[in-house]
Amino acid sequence: MQAKENPLKEKKSRLQHDHVLSVLMIAVAIPLSMSFWIINILYTKMTHEESFEDVSSISPTRWLASCLIPIPISLYGYRRKTLNLSGALLALVVGFVLILANYCFLMTLLTFFLTSSKASHFRPHLKRKFEEDFKEGGERTWVQVLCNGGMATQLAILYIIDVGSSERPIDFIKDYRASWLSMGVLGVLACCNGDTWASELGTVLSHSDPYLITTFKRVPKGTNGGVSVIGTILSTVGGLVIGLAHYLSVMYFSDRILLTYAPPQWPIILYGAVGGLLGSLIDSLMGATLQYSGVDKDGKIVSHSRLSVKHISGRNILDNNSVNLMSTVIMGLLIPTLCKNVWPIS
Repeated sequence: MQAKENPLKEKKSRLQHDHVLSVLMIAVAIPLSMSFWIINILYTKMTHEESFEDVSSISPTRWLASCLIPIPISLYGYRRKTLNLSGALLALVVGFVLILANYCFLMTLLTFFLTSSKASHFRPHLKRKFEEDFKEGGERTWVQVLCNGGMATQLAILYIIDVGSSERPIDFIKDYRASWLSMGVLGVLACCNGDTWASELGTVLSHSDPYLITTFKRVPKGTNGGVSVIGTILSTVGGLVIGLAHYLSVMYFSDRILLTYAPPQWPIILYGAVGGLLGSLIDSLMGATLQYSGVDKDGKIVSHSRLSVKHISGRNILDNNSVNLMSTVIMGLLIPTLCKNVWPIS
């Protein structure tokens, strides 16, 4: 009887802890959002007091949304063990910045978070067999959140400073800076989602061992730099889903007049797929060359050399977080560069 009561008490205690955490976050978020709004109004008036322009400040609704919406997202990730406490707290900051900049960024971030969370929980019993550092649900730390979302956050901050808080269609001729930064955020999140789908789904859906991207020799599942046909397809689809979310949100949130005179927006979906595919391939290439992979005596893939570990590929130069960071930086710069040169006019 006692053995049955302990799990119930632990579950009740965890639920109480989560409820307290939710109330505290909301209690802080509401006055914080109002404080940001007041500071924004004062700053706007001080910097434009001699100007006759009609300068609009960020609305209190957007401030409030930026503070409140990330809370359930972070709590969901924390409860599902997709994020630990430090990762959930940093996710609040990332969500705040992206929502404040552009609601389209919110939709792409939400799509990435929900789909990658589902992918991380897919067939965990199989992943446990070949991953030495396997964690239920992935449970990402603040370092992993920073390496995956840091570039997108930086681009969103530049968007706020240079463009303001607004939703605009992609138009590299009339609205170059907003379009470049928007597609940069898309490239980062498409890269993250494509890589997550390939690694979390591809490894358990494929029935055969992957190929090392540099030599095309068979390597064990979980090897850094291993690629497969199904993993490559999934990375493309993962990026395409991000592109679709961004496209739909642009069509819904953007100003109707701007949208009428803007070029077609459907390439957003295409470039999302390209971001997922290229991001995953770049990640695999760096993983195969700059990241150590070995197999231990239990048959699990490890990322550090030891006497009992048989070397498979790569060198011990970068870890997985560094590879993810570099991949997102590259895709955050590459996708908007491709877009500005190849975008249909009509």
